[in-house]
Amino acid sequence: MDKSGLFIGLFFVVGLGYVGYQNIMKPDSVGHSMTPPDLRGVAAGAPLAEVAVPSEFSEAALVGQNIFNLKCAVCHGENAAGQNGVAPPLVHRIYEPSHHSDMAFVLAARNGVRAHHWDFGNMPAVEGLTESDVKMVATYVRELQRENGIN
Repeated sequence: MDKSGLFIGLFFVVGLGYVGYQNIMKPDSVGHSMTPPDLRGVAAGAPLAEVAVPSEFSEAALVGQNIFNLKCAVCHGENAAGQNGVAPPLVHRIYEPSHHSDMAFVLAARNGVRAHHWDFGNMPAVEGLTESDVKMVATYVRELQRENGIN
């Protein structure tokens, strides 16, 4: 075998060893996981998050709160804490702005969402909301998130 064949073989052996090592090692607890929590011990319909509410909301967030309470709270619960077996909490790291932008909220309300982070089934489109309405709801949710350390 020539030197280049030996080098290529060694490259693949080292690469496969590295991949295997990464798969058996536990990841460091840096950052966060997009894996939802284990909900087996939570009663059906119970809130999925403890949500600290800001002492004051902006004007836009107050409008968003009213819209949320009329259109979203039936599924996502009071203060966006979610409800086990119904809908996820929006005050959760999965929905932080770097992972789900405000436009993701608009698109979710307009088109519905196929279930992908949680096992609650698909979210249907929300009738009767304008893009502006949903942006106000997003403002409300973002202020709740910030109060709860989600930026």
